[in-house]
Amino acid sequence: MSDLAVTRAAPSADETPLAKTLAILVSVAFLSLFFLAPLIVVLTEAAAKGWSGYFDALGEHDARAAILLTLTVAAIVVPINAAFGLAAAWCVAKFDFRGKNLLITLIDLPFSVSPVVSGLVFVLLFGAQGWFGGYLVAHHVRIVFAVPGIVLATLFVTFPFVARELIPTLQAQGTAEEEAALTLGATGLKTFFTVTLPNARWALLTGVLLANARAMGEFGAVSVVSGHIRGLTNTIPLQVEILYNEYSIAAAFSLASLLALLALVTLGLKALLERRDEGRRHAA
Repeated sequence: MSDLAVTRAAPSADETPLAKTLAILVSVAFLSLFFLAPLIVVLTEAAAKGWSGYFDALGEHDARAAILLTLTVAAIVVPINAAFGLAAAWCVAKFDFRGKNLLITLIDLPFSVSPVVSGLVFVLLFGAQGWFGGYLVAHHVRIVFAVPGIVLATLFVTFPFVARELIPTLQAQGTAEEEAALTLGATGLKTFFTVTLPNARWALLTGVLLANARAMGEFGAVSVVSGHIRGLTNTIPLQVEILYNEYSIAAAFSLASLLALLALVTLGLKALLERRDEGRRHAA
């Protein structure tokens, strides 16, 4: 029986290289069609008028305003996401409490809600005719069609990224090291900063990278709450749309190339962080 089993198992072992080759070819073809080809098109169209045309497009007033606004929103949103994601992941991974499943559901909510719908929610809440619109207008506070609305919309669509990267890492760590630190007299806060946080730093950095890339590239939610005011509330994606609709193709792709390069840098850094984290686990 054992010889027969070995004989039957041999053909499947011989078929493994073929299956692996086919899987690799399919993956490469898919990536080439849906990732490399669009990237090449973006970079080619951006350079259509040469380097001088490229930098002239980026130096135009509305383009500079869009770049500055995008960087400003990301600089506000990403630290908030990092703080919330770290706190939420710590609670979910390390403690059992009533409402834990509800917290996990709320963390995942932006993944299941359309960004356009989330933007409309903020308009209904803070717009001139919204629930709090009358109060905000009376006190001369602008949220919708202004930077605060863009920040809120971007914050909503990006806050799951850090938490979702951290939760599996913190759960895999368990609580043995924290309990040992507490037994040795460390306070809860000191245990967090000396034991929990260092063990999760690579996952935290990966989550921050993903949140930053999504914050800078978000279109749907920001489009609804921004008002498309040129030079004031247009981020890079919105400015790209306007330029493309005006048939300023080279200028549109010049700005789009910034987002494409950001995506490449994000993927590269993410792969590097994952490799370092994997190396640390093997060393441990």
